[in-house]
Amino acid sequence: MGRLRRSRTHHAQRDVHRAARTRARTRDLDQIQMIDLDPKNRAALEAQPLDYEKPGLAQHYCVECAKYFETDHALRSHWKSKVHKRRCKALKEPAYTIEEAERAAGLGREGKRPTSTTTPMEQEMTA
Repeated sequence: MGRLRRSRTHHAQRDVHRAARTRARTRDLDQIQMIDLDPKNRAALEAQPLDYEKPGLAQHYCVECAKYFETDHALRSHWKSKVHKRRCKALKEPAYTIEEAERAAGLGREGKRPTSTTTPMEQEMTA
């Protein structure tokens, strides 16, 4: 007879995975397009004051990816990476507007009948 395997070996793994999904959350593309890529805000993000709480003292920041790096060499190698290039390509596409999102959800005015204040019966009575 062999040794019996202990049941429930993956104790509390679900909670660890859930925490990991939300811990490394970065800024969304529309936030970067509207706020960070503005020339005034971009200059402020690239020349931040020393911050001892952030990686690399907040001196090496990629605006497109909203990510801090430890060294200048790490930032420069990130600029050459495929991840950064994909992010830049995604940022070149225009962001969705609220109207486009509503149309995609079926809430837009497209394809609906115009609403009128009078009903067809009232129109026949007045005619």
